[in-house]
Amino acid sequence: MTTAHLPLFPLNAVLFPGLVMPLNIFEERYRAMMRELLKADESEPRRFVVVAIRDGHEVAPTASGMPDPTALRERGPSAGFGPEPLKAFHPVGCVADATTVRERPDGSFEVLATGTSRVRLLSVDTGGPYLTAEVEDLTEDSGEGAGALAEVVLRAFRGYQKRLAGARERSLSTSDNLPDEPSVVSYLVAAAAVLDTSAKQGLLEAPDTVTRLREELKLLRAETAVIRHLPSLPAVDLTLKPTSPN
Repeated sequence: MTTAHLPLFPLNAVLFPGLVMPLNIFEERYRAMMRELLKADESEPRRFVVVAIRDGHEVAPTASGMPDPTALRERGPSAGFGPEPLKAFHPVGCVADATTVRERPDGSFEVLATGTSRVRLLSVDTGGPYLTAEVEDLTEDSGEGAGALAEVVLRAFRGYQKRLAGARERSLSTSDNLPDEPSVVSYLVAAAAVLDTSAKQGLLEAPDTVTRLREELKLLRAETAVIRHLPSLPAVDLTLKPTSPN
């Protein structure tokens, strides 16, 4: 396995390979991370690891995605994660490339992060101005029958979208703008489905594409059945995702 030592960005959210996540960077430890990433040559990817925080741990007190100026906070790169930060995070994360970084006048940052590949956390280093982690790459096999299963999942996903949005005639997405490569389908559905962090993390950790697609099919069918029995549901645009605060 290939290993690397990369900056670590914990969130109450899951990033998937190939998907884009907007980030609002306001804590000093993560500002320091972005300032360091900006020192890299523009031709090189600005890589860091997005990892989901386990239940019961918080990154920082926030309100509506912004810091609470009255809250007393711990200081240091591991603040809020306890004496053994590795245990505060899920074991599998996603390497991100900070494709767009915009610094605001107050020193905070707006970042667009694109997921690239899955990694497993081996250790967490708290010795610098921000957390870093030793990680190993996770390869992923498609598994037998991934192509056919991806088609079934896409059909279920379209039905799920229609139910979720209250659509009668057309889905929010058509076959013209949805992928057909099984692994890409599996990550897109995992990111777009309205699931809690634990469910999304389970999909990220799936050992192969077929396993992920099978689990998604079960989840989509179950969620669609629940929505079908609700008396009403407001329209939801799955293409619009809220900015993730750090």
